[in-house]
Amino acid sequence: MKIQVSELEHGLRLVALSGVLDGTGVYAVEVDFIRNCVEGNHHALVDLSKVSYISSIGIPMLIRTAKMVWERGGKLALLNPQHSVADVLDLVGVSHIIPVFYDLKAAKEGMSDG
Repeated sequence: MKIQVSELEHGLRLVALSGVLDGTGVYAVEVDFIRNCVEGNHHALVDLSKVSYISSIGIPMLIRTAKMVWERGGKLALLNPQHSVADVLDLVGVSHIIPVFYDLKAAKEGMSDG
């Protein structure tokens, strides 16, 4: 599991994950993932387009991080999950808790403060 972080306009941080978000993957990125999503005065957009699998261990990491971001006045959303990952997110209800976008432009608009 790898993590890549970039800054977009208007305080939006893109946190891209790639690999398998299972126990080993969560262990490899969780501390950096949380820090990059939570720190600073911004919103976090989590790109899941290169995550090929998410397990029951990966889901709580997303939910806990989203809660931490919200508690600090920010927003967290998911971007472009692969079909199999999106199915799991829907099945367990994550998509009802954390917004999911399939287009960067729509995500930017959905995450804007305006």
